[in-house]
Amino acid sequence: MANQKGGVGKTTTCISLGAALAELGKKVLLMDLDPQGGLTTGLGLDPDSFSHTIYDVLTAEIPVRQVITQTRIEGLEMVPANLDLAGAEGELLGEIGWDRTLKAALQDIQEAYDFIFLDCPPNLGVLTINALMAAQRVIVPVQTEYLALRGLKQLFRVIAKVKKKGNPQLEFKILRTMHQSRVVHARETSEELEAIAKGRIYRTIIPRTVRFAEATAAGESILAYLPRSSGAAAYREFAREVLEDG
Repeated sequence: MANQKGGVGKTTTCISLGAALAELGKKVLLMDLDPQGGLTTGLGLDPDSFSHTIYDVLTAEIPVRQVITQTRIEGLEMVPANLDLAGAEGELLGEIGWDRTLKAALQDIQEAYDFIFLDCPPNLGVLTINALMAAQRVIVPVQTEYLALRGLKQLFRVIAKVKKKGNPQLEFKILRTMHQSRVVHARETSEELEAIAKGRIYRTIIPRTVRFAEATAAGESILAYLPRSSGAAAYREFAREVLEDG
């Protein structure tokens, strides 16, 4: 999940999609790559309670399996992060093959999961580049507002460079989020996104609702917090689309 603009639903999508796929019987791993630890706290966990996090995997070569934590959701596991991760950027840059550190770390566990989702920080720095080098696909959550479109060209340029120089299999697909169907501007932006990203945009559209923030505050996915809400229904639909999409 990547977009250098914050507040577009990356972490919500990571948690909700992971929970929806787990609900369908898939084994899913979520990895928090943001020093703010939003994914970790959004799953009801305390980032400062862990003796080892993704920081230790990236900088001390601790095996990923040693930092995997079970969540409250059956079939859904996660790798936590906290503010220690902020120091990883500088430490990794001094290493040979710094941009492939995460890819190498994931090789031991890839076969154990149906899906591994990487929740990137809201920038295009070292951690995001590592995620792009390791990934098969970038899900780009984009709020259906004009200002949310402005940074996409830069992200697409970075994806193109990563694809050319180190990860030729990398693809991307846009997920429209925080959509207000009754607002003309939102509908126009949604249509513009369809035109910009023909064939690279999911048909599922995630609605704007305060329920997502409530679920995050409760440390639960929207599917557990309000299973019959429009937000839960949208992510269940998205999970089915992701499965269809391969």
